[in-house]
Amino acid sequence: MPLSEHEQRMLEQMERALYAEDPKFASALEGSGLRTYTRRRVYQAVAGFLVGIALLMAGMVAKQVWLSVVGFLVMLGCAVLAVTGWRKAPKPGEHPAAGPQARRQRGPKRSMMDRIEQRWQRRRDEQGH
Repeated sequence: MPLSEHEQRMLEQMERALYAEDPKFASALEGSGLRTYTRRRVYQAVAGFLVGIALLMAGMVAKQVWLSVVGFLVMLGCAVLAVTGWRKAPKPGEHPAAGPQARRQRGPKRSMMDRIEQRWQRRRDEQGH
């Protein structure tokens, strides 16, 4: 359930006050959340990618095609995880988006469903008047 505008304003004011009063504590709280999780996931994916390379090479040396294929699939899966995890990771100092309300407030870059929903709402408003 998304927060109301009043609740969002109150939350933003509390966050600003926390940053103003104790920036070190606020940055420690920020680092322990989503950004740390996604970084860890990216590092795990890179390690898995290296394991996939080792499997691919071992399969080639042992002349076992199935082992090379498994190594390639591990590499491919880990590369996808690393790229998607890296894109989702919030930048330092940036707060992760909290639902559709935050997505709409970001700016002109909106999803197709958001634009369709906005058009539908506009049509309903025009017909109601």
